[in-house]
Amino acid sequence: MALPILASLAGTTALAAYLNAKHHIAHDLRSGRGGLTPAQEDLEWLASRAARKRLGISHVLQEQAERQPSHPFLIFEGRVWTYLEFYERVVRVGNWLMKEVGVKAGEVVAIDGGNSAEYLMFWLGLDAVGAVISFVNWNLTGVGLVHCVKLCDSRFLITDEGVRYNVEPCRPELEEMGVKILYFNPASLATLSDDTPIPGDRWDNIPPESVRCLIYTSGTTGLPKGVNIGTARETLTGYKVAPYLGLKPHDRMYTCMPLYHGAAHGLCVTPSLHAGSTVVLGRKFSHKTFWPEVAKSGATHIQYVGELCRYLLNGPPNEYERKHCVKVAWGNGMRPDVWEPFRERFGIPIINELYAATDGLGATFNRNAGPFTAHTIGLRGALWHWRHGNDEVRVRMDVDTEDIMRDERGFAVRCKTGEPGQVLHRLSEETLASAPAYYNNTEATVGRRITDVFEKGDIWFKSGDMMKVDYHGRVSFVDRLGDTFRWKSENVSTNEVADMMGKFSQIAETNVYGVSIPGYDGRAGAASIVMADGVTESTLDLQALATHARAVLPSYAVPLFLRLTPALEYTGTLKVQKGRLKQEGVDPDRVTGSDTLYWLPPGSARYVPLERKDWKAIVDGSVRLT
Repeated sequence: MALPILASLAGTTALAAYLNAKHHIAHDLRSGRGGLTPAQEDLEWLASRAARKRLGISHVLQEQAERQPSHPFLIFEGRVWTYLEFYERVVRVGNWLMKEVGVKAGEVVAIDGGNSAEYLMFWLGLDAVGAVISFVNWNLTGVGLVHCVKLCDSRFLITDEGVRYNVEPCRPELEEMGVKILYFNPASLATLSDDTPIPGDRWDNIPPESVRCLIYTSGTTGLPKGVNIGTARETLTGYKVAPYLGLKPHDRMYTCMPLYHGAAHGLCVTPSLHAGSTVVLGRKFSHKTFWPEVAKSGATHIQYVGELCRYLLNGPPNEYERKHCVKVAWGNGMRPDVWEPFRERFGIPIINELYAATDGLGATFNRNAGPFTAHTIGLRGALWHWRHGNDEVRVRMDVDTEDIMRDERGFAVRCKTGEPGQVLHRLSEETLASAPAYYNNTEATVGRRITDVFEKGDIWFKSGDMMKVDYHGRVSFVDRLGDTFRWKSENVSTNEVADMMGKFSQIAETNVYGVSIPGYDGRAGAASIVMADGVTESTLDLQALATHARAVLPSYAVPLFLRLTPALEYTGTLKVQKGRLKQEGVDPDRVTGSDTLYWLPPGSARYVPLERKDWKAIVDGSVRLT
């Protein structure tokens, strides 16, 4: 009887393995609704901390300092800070904020500066005394800087000396608003000596639903908006990310992403604190310092955002690029044409891509070690669709108007398998209060919501992102809604076109966007191109480039215009800027800087210079674009 029983067990095991592989059951059980959805035990953990008034991330630092005082918490430019050393500095900063500056519990305080140990001390010191931290982008000056400080109603702008050049031009306007500018540097912090324990009652009136900090949008489509980060969200995100990544005290995560942004903030520092592991902080991204800092620190994880990985791939060889301990690259925005070359060149086995947004709902995660899920942002299996398929949907869009397409009854149309559409998340009476919101900006908050989508009275949250799910359940990011454009009655994904154009050997970087052309519906494709090292405008093979584009792209997606530029424009978090390029278009009289324009005339086998006479012929209709 033993053999039939064993055969039956083997058959059952094989069937279970088959069903799991086909329907991603284990992945769905592990991921929940959005990858890190709190379970009941997580909520109970949060409630217990709230009861003890220990909801701050500074409280987690304090607990780690008590648990493992001599363990490294921060490595910055060769200096190692243990958990106890760092916590003692945070306490001194907190006492200065309370006693010398007069910061009150619950008030919003703006902080401005680049990555440094001192900046991190101020972040955690403000948290320790119960203040709400407003993380200002240190690149801002002028109108943008004044706007952010005014928006958050801060009495203070605590600023790193290193960005004085951005702040001082705004001093008269800031002081007129009643804002006091306080500069800090390593020397000034070294003089702080009051190590009196921070009073616990500073957190007496700070519930889980309160705002813990403000993180600003990039401001690429207008002035930055402050995103409310709730106290519960701040605490739970790091608490959930740490076990998802499997972080242990011996792990070290390197980030050179700015601490004012949600990536370094919530996906590196806070999970490292919960895990009791080590943060390796880079001052900023640089080809020169990236791999030496990673290798010399013993980092086991590196964080990436946007085009950082392409920068590294396009950079010159570095003696440390394979002399490291990195086992996981963790982040978002890894482009498909970079994915495998990055893994192979730098010898990193796991690429853990995620999709999430500071002002968004839901998340997807893809811990990728092989070809099946390469280039994707997550998996959606049968169990996930059964449990959550009616709460997260993709709907068809009119990309010109950015309106949701509706059927004859006036309701949204769901996308089919493989069809890109905007992702929506259902909101209920219970979740509406905790949905993403912008500080002091009700109009923008309400603008992210839409009603009567599938039935009268329903409410959904608009992600603003286009995605698709294939037959195997693999989720792919397609484009930002405002970046996708329509040409010849077809939707064109700027990301997908950029990926294909980027495969041409003479191109280092590409930024694709749509431009308005008088007399034409939709927008024509344009590509801003940075040439590879050693390639000049005279040696760029424009015929081969046209042949390549036509070979790898459908005809409607082939860029009709090229803009050769020495460098692309990026945000502080290495996301490509498109706003100015869209506004200038391809009118030779409007294009700024030293960039040169080329176009692909009808029937031409090559891109040729776009001259004023060509633009005039396009505008007056004597030449028709095809």
